[in-house]
Amino acid sequence: MRLREVPVRQQSIVLIGFMGVGKTTIGTLVAQKLYRSFVDIDEEIEKEFGMPTTDIFKVHGETVFREHEKKLIQFYCEQKLKIISIGGGAFMQPEVREACLANCTVFYLDVSWEQWKERLDILIDSRPILQNRDLDEIEKLFYERQGAYSLNHSTLSVNDQSPEQIADHIVESLKLAWDIYEPQ
Repeated sequence: MRLREVPVRQQSIVLIGFMGVGKTTIGTLVAQKLYRSFVDIDEEIEKEFGMPTTDIFKVHGETVFREHEKKLIQFYCEQKLKIISIGGGAFMQPEVREACLANCTVFYLDVSWEQWKERLDILIDSRPILQNRDLDEIEKLFYERQGAYSLNHSTLSVNDQSPEQIADHIVESLKLAWDIYEPQ
């Protein structure tokens, strides 16, 4: 539910997608190119708890983490001129989807399973959701999340593109949309 009408040029931008797709890297680049501040929700949660996400999951549990995540996302979605990266599991929460879609422009960074699998070795230790799962279980999770991710304003395949190319595409898409919907 939109709490107030924000001009499309001032709406925050939310990046969604499976863990390790590059939301933080790409979001940082988009923020620099648009002169906006960047918010990584996982980093904000880690600051609040004073520990990495993997430890938050171990010490406090996923439920506490998800509740904190939801409140932070809802707060930031009401802010103007932010680039927001949300964790891969956050968009599974209906309240998070509603806040993002109603108040922000949501970009889904889509990656194929084959391309994502190549990143697994560098992700496995830092992603609590991947802990103690075999490849088949991770693949099932990957595909289970596709339905929620399909609810977005724009889908962008990140296969075979550099973060710089993807960020440029997002910025160009936004500027075109802004000119169409709110010409100056």
